[in-house]
Amino acid sequence: MAVATTGTPTTAQPTRNGPVRAHKLLQLNWFGGAAGWLWLVIVLVPLYWIVVTSFKDQTAYFSQNPFALPADPTWANYKLVIESDFPRYFLNSVIVTAGTIIPAVAISFMAAYAIVRGAGGRFLAGVNGLFLMGLAIPLQATIIPVYLLIIRMRLYDSLLAIILPSIAFSIPLSVLVLTNFIRDVPKELFESMRVDGASEWGMLRGLALPLTRPALVTVSIYNGLAVWNGFLLPLILTQSPDKRTLPLALWTFQGQYSVNVPAVLASVMLTTLPIVILYAVSRKQLLSGLTAGFSK
Repeated sequence: MAVATTGTPTTAQPTRNGPVRAHKLLQLNWFGGAAGWLWLVIVLVPLYWIVVTSFKDQTAYFSQNPFALPADPTWANYKLVIESDFPRYFLNSVIVTAGTIIPAVAISFMAAYAIVRGAGGRFLAGVNGLFLMGLAIPLQATIIPVYLLIIRMRLYDSLLAIILPSIAFSIPLSVLVLTNFIRDVPKELFESMRVDGASEWGMLRGLALPLTRPALVTVSIYNGLAVWNGFLLPLILTQSPDKRTLPLALWTFQGQYSVNVPAVLASVMLTTLPIVILYAVSRKQLLSGLTAGFSK
């Protein structure tokens, strides 16, 4: 009987603590949910203002409530932006972004595979460390050497002058992410393909590429957004109006339409629209790549 009485409170103890812990967890969830909704409101209010104001004319912008819906919506601001050589700026941004992401991701993927699967030992470890050092160097600290190199290469005032430095600054982070993904691929899979007679290129294409596809999409979108929104390199390395990218064109619109705020916000809407479409199309791949990175 003594054994039974001493064992009873021991088994009942977790039962008494369970509701207390659940209650505390519920309180924390309520606090986190309230903070999340507050942050959502903070983010959505300026977005709502941008969308609403872009459909107003100048008279309505100065006379109405800033957050009121336009009484007479108009597309004149978007027409004005498109007629101000906006398609050329959009095409320049597409060329710069695609010309940066495709070679940067390809080079980073092959470099990450060589670092993980190569037999270079200290040499490959040093190369990996060199890539990691690139993460510690900000773009602003190298803008003068980059400018002098572009001048010496006679590439100033061209889209290639923006693409080449963008590739260099996109590689370090891409190599870091892809190296971690390739390192987590089981070695037995590589060995089985090697026994079947596959070459290194065959294993790169047939095994490493499919298994690291979420990581490739993640680094492509991340670097693509950085290049698409890049302002410093186009400002320093280009001069002609026909070589401007969208961020630099927005800055020009802001000077040109310093009073016409709705036209400026319409150009902002047209600039962010491709990013929203890209996220809607590749959302699943991006989220799978991010969650896979957390699990590793």
